[in-house]
Amino acid sequence: MVVSAMAAGFDLRGSVMKYFVLLANYGEMKPWEEQTPEEQEADMGKLMAFDEACNAADGVQLLGGEALGDGSTATTLRTRGGEVTVTDGPFAEAAEQIGGYYVIDAPDLDTVTSLCKVLPAYDIEIRPVLEMG
Repeated sequence: MVVSAMAAGFDLRGSVMKYFVLLANYGEMKPWEEQTPEEQEADMGKLMAFDEACNAADGVQLLGGEALGDGSTATTLRTRGGEVTVTDGPFAEAAEQIGGYYVIDAPDLDTVTSLCKVLPAYDIEIRPVLEMG
């Protein structure tokens, strides 16, 4: 059963809210290991430009962000029938790779969307961070 954040009692209308920005999949860019050093340098420049754009934007604070290891380096815990299993590898078999993430405070989703246009051509997913309690 899917329950919306509003129905679960979470208020998403605050004046500033946290957003999780997931760099998921390479989009139009080549995988990092297939890029030339010049292409890697250009993408790193875009990542730094994103940091600078967040710092320059009114009401925006970059709270954190990291590049992530390849999916083959993941460890997954699954609970089935009360039993927890630990396996190597990503959560699900998928062609997508998760490259990294950011957590930012911003006044609204439009601001976050605009800032993300500075990033390399990843497929990007943005989600509000729910304040619990």
